[in-house]
Amino acid sequence: MPSLFGSNPSSSDPANDTVPSPSSSCSSSSSPDMWNYFFIPILLHLTKKLSLAKAQTSTGLLLPSQRGDGSADDSLISFSRCANADPKLYYRPVIGILSHPVGGASGGRSYIVASYVKFVEAAGGRVIPLIYNEPEEILFQLELVNGVLLPGGRSKSGLYYDIAEKIFKKVIEKNDRGDHFPLYAICLGFELLTMIISEDKKILERFSALNRASSLQFVENVNIEGTVFQRFPPNLLQKLGTDLLVMQNHCWGISPEKLQNTPNLSRFFKILTTSTDKNNKVYVSTAQAHRYPVTAFQWHPEKNAFESGLSMIPHSDDAIEVTQHVANFFIREARRSLNRPAAQKVRDSLIYNYRPKYYGKAGKGFDQVYIFTQRQARN
Repeated sequence: MPSLFGSNPSSSDPANDTVPSPSSSCSSSSSPDMWNYFFIPILLHLTKKLSLAKAQTSTGLLLPSQRGDGSADDSLISFSRCANADPKLYYRPVIGILSHPVGGASGGRSYIVASYVKFVEAAGGRVIPLIYNEPEEILFQLELVNGVLLPGGRSKSGLYYDIAEKIFKKVIEKNDRGDHFPLYAICLGFELLTMIISEDKKILERFSALNRASSLQFVENVNIEGTVFQRFPPNLLQKLGTDLLVMQNHCWGISPEKLQNTPNLSRFFKILTTSTDKNNKVYVSTAQAHRYPVTAFQWHPEKNAFESGLSMIPHSDDAIEVTQHVANFFIREARRSLNRPAAQKVRDSLIYNYRPKYYGKAGKGFDQVYIFTQRQARN
């Protein structure tokens, strides 16, 4: 019989297809083969265990198939290991994004920069456009969403200001009625909230922070529990204070002193971070409401991952991680909304009914933009 481990049969071996009798398999002449069968498997087993021990010591992390403890056996995997969906959460959240007038002035056309849409989608949300010059339509669509995003731009007056104010008051009303309804206000959005809450349209201050990457300086002794920064890894929180991981692109804002000394603002907001402009003037860069799921950013969390038209936008691994964490927090908050809109009405209103246009060929400005023309109000 040929050796199991590949030795060549001698001339005295039986034919290859001969089955050895029990007596011949126990004879002294076949003892070496018997010991091979006995020791080799043991040796292989010990070698495998030693290799696993070395791997675990050096890396501290093993895949189930590497542990050798049966954890990779499909027969041991059961559906009971999957966490049950929380019935209080809505796993198909929809965010309304306010459009902005083309050219910054009120008129027939408006737009939403596609990076805001991608930002929401990256965390598992969907988007319905809130077309600013269709007020009746906006009121209808606010009943189809689980949160609102006020984007960047430059329009601070007229119909746009009025619509932003109505949306903000609606957000507060929904939360006061018991619906956890989050609002993200980015750049211009923060500036509008500052004006609306303070009831002072001239409260904003000038800063020099156009096309500028910056760090975020956390306020001393600030508690980030329950804020957008809660789930940031400690090393990333540290880097936010030392590295240029966020994108600033504004010339207006509010200083910490002015916010704290304006009763309406200090009662509503707590300051989380500050930043400095190129003249070392300090402004509030992140704030969160004391009692509402409202977070305001003077910086642009959406740009790191989804825009490349400005030269100073950070694109490092850490910068992308910042974008993802900020998006995740927003959608995590939106899942807590009690609103369960009719599926077909949502599908009829989603931004997928529109097609974005590519504006980034020149290598500057926005990469993709959704353009909207005013339509007849809903009957």
